[in-house]
Amino acid sequence: MSTVSYYTAEGLKKLKDELEHLKHVERPKASLAIAEARDKGDLSENAEYDAAKEAQGLLEMRISKMEEIYANARLIDESQLDLTKALVLSNVKIKNQANGMEMKYTLVAESEADLKTGKISVTSPIGKGLLGKSVGDVAEITVPNGVLKFEILEVSRD
Repeated sequence: MSTVSYYTAEGLKKLKDELEHLKHVERPKASLAIAEARDKGDLSENAEYDAAKEAQGLLEMRISKMEEIYANARLIDESQLDLTKALVLSNVKIKNQANGMEMKYTLVAESEADLKTGKISVTSPIGKGLLGKSVGDVAEITVPNGVLKFEILEVSRD
């Protein structure tokens, strides 16, 4: 069963570009490596040929998986989103009630998450806990260490 994933226009383009690169650059390289290894003689004792075939199999598996992801990808229509609630593509400023620390995150699809740039997945515990919350709400989020309480200070869109 395939699952639908939601992407921003940027994320969907990145996914498509990577898929095209695998198909049109990496696939011909793999075929060339197999041909070169085959030209080296006896295939029954040719480790280079075996390695090239295995690499090709892994590449084809990766291409197949990415094609499935791309086929089930949906572009997020930002005009239909409620701007007062924390949803996908929202910038959310939160305050940890335990230590007073403030953080700002952008809620994104799982495939676009990157903590270094402040993008967290809506499927992560914190992301799930923030979804649907408005300014002034307190999100109680269960994490492995216990329960964290975050006050929603700001919800915005870029």
